[in-house]
Amino acid sequence: MARFQYSMQSILNVKYKLEGQAKSAFRAAAARLMEEEEHLAAIKKRQENYEKEARRLVSSQLDVTEINRCRQAIELMKEAARNQLVVVHIAQRNLEGARARLNEVMKECKTHEKLKDREFEEFKHEIDQEESKAIDELVSYSYQGKANG
Repeated sequence: MARFQYSMQSILNVKYKLEGQAKSAFRAAAARLMEEEEHLAAIKKRQENYEKEARRLVSSQLDVTEINRCRQAIELMKEAARNQLVVVHIAQRNLEGARARLNEVMKECKTHEKLKDREFEEFKHEIDQEESKAIDELVSYSYQGKANG
């Protein structure tokens, strides 16, 4: 019996590999975004702690050098938070780019899978026609044998 072999199977295999790579890149971008967001949250937490410390220092016995140190630390944390926010936005854009590439590769895979399905349906139709032709020939041969016998 004939076996179905998709004529562009090698291309489909490459598309599957590209899809796997795109999924890996997407996962890496998502992990990077999460890491950067966690880093931003840690910076904001440190800033919040410095602000609490500054409020405590202002409300207790006045220590100007400690208050100034705390204010400088708050400003440093604000700057670090702004810088980290930029890094988070870059990571978000990278994630969106990875998502777009993944979607494109998945569309290409689906297209080739549909082509493979169509080719398989044509193959089955050809097999059915060949079987029908063989049955017709067998019936015709059997009928001629009985008519001559």
